[in-house]
Amino acid sequence: MNKNIKINIPNGAKNIINILQNNCFEAYVVGGCVRDSLLGKKPVDWDITTNALPDETMKLFKTHYRVIPTGLKHGTLTLLREDDSAYEVTTFRIDGEYSDGRHPDEVMFTSSLREDLSRRDFTINAMAYSDKTGLIDYFNGLNDINIRVIRCVGNANERFKEDGLRMMRGIRFSAQLGFDIEKETENAIFQNSALIVKVSIERIQQEFNKIILKDPIRINDLWRLGLLKHFLPEYGLCIGVEQNNPYHIYSIDRHLLESMYHIDKQIALRLTMLLHDVCKPETRSTDVEGIDHFYNHGELSSKNAREILKRMRYDNRTIDRVSELIKFHDTEIIGKKSIRRLLNKIGEENLRDLIKVKEADILAQNPEYYQERHNKLEKIKAELDEVIQEKNCFVIKDLKINGSDLMDIGFKPDKSIGDTLNWLLELVIEKPELNEREKLVNLVKNRGKYSE
Repeated sequence: MNKNIKINIPNGAKNIINILQNNCFEAYVVGGCVRDSLLGKKPVDWDITTNALPDETMKLFKTHYRVIPTGLKHGTLTLLREDDSAYEVTTFRIDGEYSDGRHPDEVMFTSSLREDLSRRDFTINAMAYSDKTGLIDYFNGLNDINIRVIRCVGNANERFKEDGLRMMRGIRFSAQLGFDIEKETENAIFQNSALIVKVSIERIQQEFNKIILKDPIRINDLWRLGLLKHFLPEYGLCIGVEQNNPYHIYSIDRHLLESMYHIDKQIALRLTMLLHDVCKPETRSTDVEGIDHFYNHGELSSKNAREILKRMRYDNRTIDRVSELIKFHDTEIIGKKSIRRLLNKIGEENLRDLIKVKEADILAQNPEYYQERHNKLEKIKAELDEVIQEKNCFVIKDLKINGSDLMDIGFKPDKSIGDTLNWLLELVIEKPELNEREKLVNLVKNRGKYSE
């Protein structure tokens, strides 16, 4: 116990601990909230552990709290206060065998805090605290915080065999905290990396998202330690593939990672940069002057990205957004006409994101050409703003004529209406000044595509 360390526990959690302690039970805040407090970070959640059994906890709090049995078989209750603040209270426990490599076959309650903490993943997450006892740190988590390392509690191989997701979590904590992974722990990740296939792809995706949002370079750790090949093997095909082209100074994998640092911390945009050139290796060709080209890599990378993201269970909106941005990331944009055409294909939000993608792309290329290409993107942004301000038409609904107008001049309610409106839209995208009802009606009449 270390009574010299003080953690400022919020009143809601403190009240729960006091009630438990006043009724002769042990109670502590535990895990991530203790770690974050020691790091000077504001905890998101305050979890409480106690030797009170779930039914004893329920009896103590059911009068003044709404008690929700969120994980009753694992000893976890959620106490909901009138102000909607919620606290999880879990009974000290030890886990049985992990036959599926993810969940314990059984959970047994224990009266020992040490036994409870010994089942946790990393030392920095295996500390408990109360104002009464101070910091309880059986596994030297505070020291590991001070020397900035991620280390398993006890035997690293056993911890990862119990739950393969812990390997992803170790790299994620390393990314988020800027800590190194201790050598024995790192070796155990490599030795047990194949166990990640037992973990649901949804859980892997959640950890992967946190890693790439915080520090994309950790993708190299995921690959080096054998994890990434089990859920994103396509990245491995990019490693070390040089781009012998004046515009590039990095291998494909290095370019992908560099570009991720230059885009907003949004998961769809980070995924776009990670996958935007994923098919370059298979499209690589070299001309007679020794210069590499990657024809049609945008289209192919877009299709491949869609399959990858489906496999990783991303939502449809993210999949559509990423694949669309990749498809057009190499498209040349010259003038307002091409801006209107792109607005018609992908919409304003995606076009603005596409400009960000292009900027991130060139920032990860040869700096010799950056300024000229950046200036072009700035011009495109200004022209896009003008197109929007001028309310140029780039979708059918903004035409000054509609299907009813066409039927008024003799069209039958069939496919010809849609075909005609699309034809008019093409004309208006070319020449915005044509988007006046009288002009559009005259264009249709002169085309002779309606029935009297």
